[in-house]
Amino acid sequence: MADKTPYVLVSVFKEDANEQEVAGAAGRIATIIDDWNAKGNMIWSGAFDDNKTSMSVIEGDQKEVEGFFKTYNDASKSFLSSYMYQWDAMPILSLLGQKQVVQ
Repeated sequence: MADKTPYVLVSVFKEDANEQEVAGAAGRIATIIDDWNAKGNMIWSGAFDDNKTSMSVIEGDQKEVEGFFKTYNDASKSFLSSYMYQWDAMPILSLLGQKQVVQ
């Protein structure tokens, strides 16, 4: 667990986002997230009040997170602008994740 680090994924709908593309990609994105969770990796996500921006906090090693981001971005880049950042300010997420697994 020592090499797992929290990362933040911020996504914003592009101005020219096509509703049909969004609907078509929803299943692929859900599968990407389900696969991430199935591997025992943590992800917390939610939308902001502007109805176009969302943020997800994920935890993994650098290689895992880079792979997740590439897959997610490939599935959504036609309608989302997405950015991934390492979030050193949140080491508590590792502790919370460990506590959740133990219970």
